Amino acid sequence: MRLGKRMDIAAVPFTGAAVLFFVKDIRQRFHSVLLNTETIVGGHFVMNKNIAIITGASSGIGKAFLEEVVKERGAYGCVPFEEIWAVARREDKIVETKALLGDDRIVPIKADLASPEDLSVLADRLAAEKPVVGLLINCAGTGMKGAVEDLPAKTIEDTVDVNCTCLAKLTRICLPYMISKTPIWTEDNSPRIINIASSAGFLPQPGFAAYAASKAFVISFSRALYYELIDYNIVVTTVCPGPVNTDFQRKATGGVQTEFTGIRQYVVADPVKLAKASIKASRSGRQILVYGFSQKALHVASKIIPTSWIMFAEKVFMPVEKASAAVEEEGSVPYVPEERRELESGASVEGIPAVKPETEDTAVSEEEELKAVSVSEPEEETVKEPEKDKTQGQSGDKTDETA
Repeated sequence: MRLGKRMDIAAVPFTGAAVLFFVKDIRQRFHSVLLNTETIVGGHFVMNKNIAIITGASSGIGKAFLEEVVKERGAYGCVPFEEIWAVARREDKIVETKALLGDDRIVPIKADLASPEDLSVLADRLAAEKPVVGLLINCAGTGMKGAVEDLPAKTIEDTVDVNCTCLAKLTRICLPYMISKTPIWTEDNSPRIINIASSAGFLPQPGFAAYAASKAFVISFSRALYYELIDYNIVVTTVCPGPVNTDFQRKATGGVQTEFTGIRQYVVADPVKLAKASIKASRSGRQILVYGFSQKALHVASKIIPTSWIMFAEKVFMPVEKASAAVEEEGSVPYVPEERRELESGASVEGIPAVKPETEDTAVSEEEELKAVSVSEPEEETVKEPEKDKTQGQSGDKTDETA
């Protein structure tokens, strides 16, 4: 009897835990049903659907996120999203991925996020369908390696537009469809935003200046947004990976390098594992995820070691590479910015006075210049005055004779 009583007493905590888990599961199920019926979105009482939006979903990290989101399950195995909007410039790649995954919930959306017009089309579609955006993953990004003076101005503009402006605008566009006026969000089913930054945003990077600066913006913007939306139970997670095994390196170097070199080749991350860890961190409510031990070490070092010391080490061990994107063809002369070409050709650019280029005919060596000066000096002393008119010449002769 005593043994039986002891077993009953020991079973009480497990029974209580099972009841709490069951109640929590029922509550999550209830909210899932409520979410897919009627809620107030933007001040209107509407029927809605729960969707996920993933940018840059045609390749790389974005494609890995798309594959992981398709596998996500909610309470009792139900799918948490009725539609998954995959946004990218290459719609054909998304269609291929959709056929490969065999999921009809994937909705390919062709859009160049550097274009304000395409962003407006996405905003109009949200306004027309009025869905609930349960997940927003800002994964689209671009960057080009090389010194700023060697990069085209359009390349720097696109880097800032896609990595900074587009991310901030799209987040603002989606927020009205995430912030609910009714208390339906809990920690289990709250909307989530995942912004892909980079460990490059921890420190300035000569030779990758615009990209590193744009990722520093993503980190700062996302961390501030986390605290702005915390009262709405909306989680904003900033993901900071290092080098990732995608096609980004080839694009960033203009096709010259397809793989990372130097110390970076030993810390390359797998995009699928990165996507899984990011979703897990978002579901647990984490504010920032620095992926990989090496990147965590860099993150700590950036807060302890003076930036000037780190920059000196970068200059010594990782010198600035020339803009390989700027190589027009293999084996050709490196890229020269258009402005510099125009200046060297004698044209004026934006008010800058033209400079006449030296040619083989006009170029003069220093020795020839000195020789020309030495020869021309005595000649100047013996130069005769120009002849005057006959009348003036005759009168001049007379005056000379009389004198």
